[in-house]
Amino acid sequence: MILVIGATGNTGRLIALGARAAGAPVRALVRNPSKATDLAAAGVEVVTGDLDDAANLAAAMHGVEKMYIVTSPDLRLAEVQIAAITAAKAAGVRHIVKSSVLGATADAPVLTARLHHQAEEALEASGIDWTVLQPNSFMQNFIGFAQTIATQGAIYAPVGHGRVSHVDIRDIADAAVVTLMTPGHEGKRYVITGPEALSYDDAARLIGEATGKGVTFVDVPPDSARQSMLASGMPAWFVDDLVTLMSVVYAQGYGTTVTDDLVRVTGRPARTFAAFAAESATLFAGR
Repeated sequence: MILVIGATGNTGRLIALGARAAGAPVRALVRNPSKATDLAAAGVEVVTGDLDDAANLAAAMHGVEKMYIVTSPDLRLAEVQIAAITAAKAAGVRHIVKSSVLGATADAPVLTARLHHQAEEALEASGIDWTVLQPNSFMQNFIGFAQTIATQGAIYAPVGHGRVSHVDIRDIADAAVVTLMTPGHEGKRYVITGPEALSYDDAARLIGEATGKGVTFVDVPPDSARQSMLASGMPAWFVDDLVTLMSVVYAQGYGTTVTDDLVRVTGRPARTFAAFAAESATLFAGR
């Protein structure tokens, strides 16, 4: 049995469905089962639970051999993931695959990366076989720009001309399914990236080519981006993290890493941004 924690998120859902389609028995721990009807329809066992409920978490672990964990950005990210790792240890789970982030180190400039590092350290110290996936920024994050692309032909972000090896979430999910279902990935840390590092100018051009409309990138001052995000209701700590990620990590060239880890795990190349833009053209065009 494979337990997927975070199965109603973007990558978690694909992983649960992918492992089930490959023939594995899959259980999904979710807070809101109404968001998991597609999982249940695909044969995934859906159980309602919360990482803060120790008894509930222990019950979800019953009979589980392998676990995948991904959780949303949160100030308690390390705390709740470590709780899940502790419960897995007590339940006899043999292998945990953890979703982390590129650049997860103790001194990372982004808080979320530091929290992931703490959880990675706890996982390595647990005595359970582990695999860590460290993806770069998701191509699908550009869907957040769909409205301004469709209405103004523009992408606004405080990233300067920094290049980023954006990765398609489907590639992350495919890598996760392989590491869960085949041996030989224990004790490995895989950095999952796209096949090339692109600037936001490049991304705008590719989206423009896909939609047949001119799209430009507009670099905005970090303070302006921060105020806009705060006005939208985003938590202040997360706004600080995003602005630092874009205006420091990306703008200063720390997001350019390109690896062949996806090829080594799955045996195929990563999807290109051009392919993603073409598949999402209707959304970006506002149709």
